[in-house]
Amino acid sequence: MSENRVVVVTGATGRQGGAAARALLSRGWAVRALVRDPDKAEALALKEAGAILFRGDLDDDTSLDAALAGAYGVFSVQTFTGPDGLVGEVRQGKAVAEAAARAGVAHFVYSSVGGADRPGEVRHFATKGEVERHIEALGLPATILRPAFFITNFEGLGPQWSEGSLVLTLAVLEQTRLQMITPADIGNIAAEAFGAPADYLGRVIEIAGDELTGPQMAEVFSRAAGRPVRFDSQPIEQVRAFSEEMAAMFDWFNTVGFVADLATLRDRHPYLTTLEGWVRDHWSAPAEPASPAPAEPASPAPGEPAAPAPGQ
Repeated sequence: MSENRVVVVTGATGRQGGAAARALLSRGWAVRALVRDPDKAEALALKEAGAILFRGDLDDDTSLDAALAGAYGVFSVQTFTGPDGLVGEVRQGKAVAEAAARAGVAHFVYSSVGGADRPGEVRHFATKGEVERHIEALGLPATILRPAFFITNFEGLGPQWSEGSLVLTLAVLEQTRLQMITPADIGNIAAEAFGAPADYLGRVIEIAGDELTGPQMAEVFSRAAGRPVRFDSQPIEQVRAFSEEMAAMFDWFNTVGFVADLATLRDRHPYLTTLEGWVRDHWSAPAEPASPAPAEPASPAPGEPAAPAPGQ
């Protein structure tokens, strides 16, 4: 009988799920991409790459059971940014794990988050810890990946112009060493896990590809921009003004932090992306805003004397 090479990927049109699907396809796996809208551009791109699209909903056990039937493995990732927020993330994470248990899959890879076992006040870390414990309680043959901060967040958080200077503003202290990773590398490590179950089953692994302080990040962007980039540590209270959850996360970065073993990870996965590599390949410095034209001197009103020249 031929070897079962089928892996179901949830969140397949997102960053992590899409990366996992592409990494699996490149290694010869058959990928069932679980999607809500098979006509979405990202879904069609996966189909073009060789994935089999399964229309499904993580809140629908029937569609989950159909997608997982006969599969070797599952890559499971959920987000707290959906309409049901944190509650929906936990519900869906548990539902996928339970469907995997019913299907008898041989390898379940769950993408959690670094610090899920020590979340502090960060609720979207705690939710992933709750899903992790459910996976363990079900007795699933599993690998838990705990990624650090996404390097791709710098698509929106990269340096911006302020008063004539490029400034990298981030709510971390100057001495905080922030670990980070790309979604593509998460996908590659997940694919490696499916290909080497003896090395990965039963393991919980914090993963990152780089670790830098804020000033070091600014230096990376400065080299790419060819001009100075200044680091500004944003006060946590400014973050709290628009998101208590994000403020809790950045406070956690400053006080607890990710603990991936970078030396071991780089030895095993030499392709891991650094911030320098990502910036070189994916970032361009924003254009400097045009300086406003100097204002024309106002003409004196009829009957008023002209302004005196300097020194008069």
